[in-house]
Amino acid sequence: MFLDDEIAESRTRQNEARWGMYLALAALAACIVMIIGLMTQAAAQTASAQPQQMAGYVRPNDMGTGALLFPSKEPGYFVEAPRLATDVQIDVNGPIMRTRVTQRFQNPSKGWVEGTYVFPLPDDSAVDTLKMQIGDRFIEGQIKPRQAAKEIYEQAKAEGKKAALLEQQRPNLFTNQVANIGPGETVVVQIEYQSGVRQSNDAFTFRFPMVVAPRYNPQPIVQTVDLDSRSGYAVSDPVPDREKIEPPVLDPRENAKVNPVTLTINLKAGFPIGEVTSAYHEIETTTLDQLTRRITLKSGRVPADRDFELNWKAVEGKSPYAGLFRETVGGKTYLLSFVTPPVTATGADKQVRREVVFVIDNSGSMAGPSMEQAKESLALAISRLKPEDRFNVIRFDDTMTVHFPDLVEATPDKREDAIAFVRGLTADGGTEMLPALEAALRTQGPVAAGALRQVVFLTDGAIGNEGQLFQEIQNNRGDARVFTVGIGSAPNSHFMTKAAEYGRGTFTLIGSESQVAARMGELFTKLESPAMTDISASFEGGATGDITPNPMPDLYRGEPVVLTAELDGTAPEGKLRIVGKAGDQPWRVEMDIAKAATGEGIAKLWARRKIDDIEASASAIADPATLDKQIETVALAHHLVSRVTSLVAVDATPSRPAGENLTETDVPLNLPAGWDFGKVFDEKPDAPDPNATGTVDEREASVESQTKLAMLTADRMLAAPTARAAGLIAEANNQVNLPQTATEADKQILIGLMLLAFALVAGSTFVFWRGQIAALVTSGVRRHGR
Repeated sequence: MFLDDEIAESRTRQNEARWGMYLALAALAACIVMIIGLMTQAAAQTASAQPQQMAGYVRPNDMGTGALLFPSKEPGYFVEAPRLATDVQIDVNGPIMRTRVTQRFQNPSKGWVEGTYVFPLPDDSAVDTLKMQIGDRFIEGQIKPRQAAKEIYEQAKAEGKKAALLEQQRPNLFTNQVANIGPGETVVVQIEYQSGVRQSNDAFTFRFPMVVAPRYNPQPIVQTVDLDSRSGYAVSDPVPDREKIEPPVLDPRENAKVNPVTLTINLKAGFPIGEVTSAYHEIETTTLDQLTRRITLKSGRVPADRDFELNWKAVEGKSPYAGLFRETVGGKTYLLSFVTPPVTATGADKQVRREVVFVIDNSGSMAGPSMEQAKESLALAISRLKPEDRFNVIRFDDTMTVHFPDLVEATPDKREDAIAFVRGLTADGGTEMLPALEAALRTQGPVAAGALRQVVFLTDGAIGNEGQLFQEIQNNRGDARVFTVGIGSAPNSHFMTKAAEYGRGTFTLIGSESQVAARMGELFTKLESPAMTDISASFEGGATGDITPNPMPDLYRGEPVVLTAELDGTAPEGKLRIVGKAGDQPWRVEMDIAKAATGEGIAKLWARRKIDDIEASASAIADPATLDKQIETVALAHHLVSRVTSLVAVDATPSRPAGENLTETDVPLNLPAGWDFGKVFDEKPDAPDPNATGTVDEREASVESQTKLAMLTADRMLAAPTARAAGLIAEANNQVNLPQTATEADKQILIGLMLLAFALVAGSTFVFWRGQIAALVTSGVRRHGR
């Protein structure tokens, strides 16, 4: 029995050792798994915190609200786009306007950001003021040569100082960069500019553009060249600054509209005001007196997705036909004059035989209402042709079709054939405008004796290679005249205006189908009437000065002669004389300088138009540096932004802490109203999304509700610039493929805890079992000993 007891006790000790080893291994495994889990979690938190805190990066799952996210340089992380709200105040005083644009940039992210906003202004705007608000302080921007301004801005950005840089990319397209916007912070930037009121047929109007339409930029041309028997490549890029004019654009099918705008116009016409209308927005008009109105948006704010246009007329019989204003600045006198030739002097009864080449844009940017407006306008124009006229039709996208082999007589059957061709057009593809313009100017044969060649261009002008088009018109216009018809909610007015100016024609803007008949009717009157030509201006009685524009453009019925001038001295005497011819009939008007009314901002308008004159003379100046220097001299003297000068504002106190990264991001733009996103960006029709929830109407309603919430957010931004605006701006799930950012850390920690709990339970059970065995063995030994 002793031997059996010893054997039993030995086995018990072996079992104890074995179980002890198992328990130790289990505990060790539990600890290892938990340590791995904790390290994984810490690493994930560190990786998450680093981009968020250091560079403002986020993961989609980190977002507590909807937000627009852009891919960042860190894989799996994104940058939350800055938010923008804009307040516009326009003061109209007779023929002159002063506009103040207040842009509020809000950084909703947890990091420091630099925001870049691409925005339009009128093509004749003289931008002269940039202010940046830091708390209660306003920092005034300074005009500098473009490269110097850029260097000042970049240095301030690197030093952590708040800075703003305003640059001109086109006369109607600007960029505003704002550096070192802190987490949750709002920076306010104000821009001011001078511009002029447009007049035609007793109607006065201005257009405030609100959105930059996506532009088609032709790809660079690569040419093989031979240099010293070695083959090389020379690249000619028609849009060398393409990266500066291609901001991100939201897909309206999935995103709320952003960048809300409030608008207030103080209208002091200088004459008794009659009807005041806005073609594209609902407005509220308050009458302050017979000469003054205050206009606001009826809804309070609108998303920036279409241009704003205001029109007004004088009370019947009170419309002015001439005006002369002056301003004294820096010891010089500046004049602004306008005069509308009387209708009887235009020779309107004299009909001319016309040769009309119609060019219609049917590229993807024209899809939707724009295409319908263009087709209706062109069909109306063709139907107005007379049998003795000749015509042709050219359509273009990234291909081109010339409908008739040559110009054909406008017989009823040819007109019907052309109208059927036009009505069958659909919008798709790119905007290769240059080949179509070349065909219109070069391939239609010589102008017949006694005929007038006219090229009518219907387009939204959504291109980035305007310079190529201008050069083609200047070099190959010949005896033809180019008329432009701007189509859509956000046409490129710079292209339309300058193309018509270089083509000695005129331009017409059509923003809705309801305007087609009236505005094409005005254009027909101009097309069918002879232009006033040989217009020139001079001074008599001792006054001398620099007059712009130079040369003076031709005019059409109902259009005024508008000019500005710089004169030496503060009290010049004499008269301003303007002469011209309507057909063979001469016309002249004289205005006494001493009787000019006082005006403000005329010097800025003269300088802006002087710069335009210098730009137009580029072909006559062989050295580009000489051209740029002339522009720079005028711009610096009058504190104006131009192609070669910029405004820069810098806060003296650094605000971004050392070591905090700065993330660069663009402010997204809305697609112009009426545009088709898929057509513009060359998307194929999508199959129904099996994962999409809700009906199409429900999804559209969701986007609409997001837009309303964005507008409410804008109210808070506009009312309290320093308060953090809360709410939904836009959903961006369609912008990026969302990455898998989860880790196994939580699972590993849970497994470790379960193994550790098992080890503890097993250990407690083993201790209890070992105690019971020991007690039994002791009891058996005692009984055996008895």
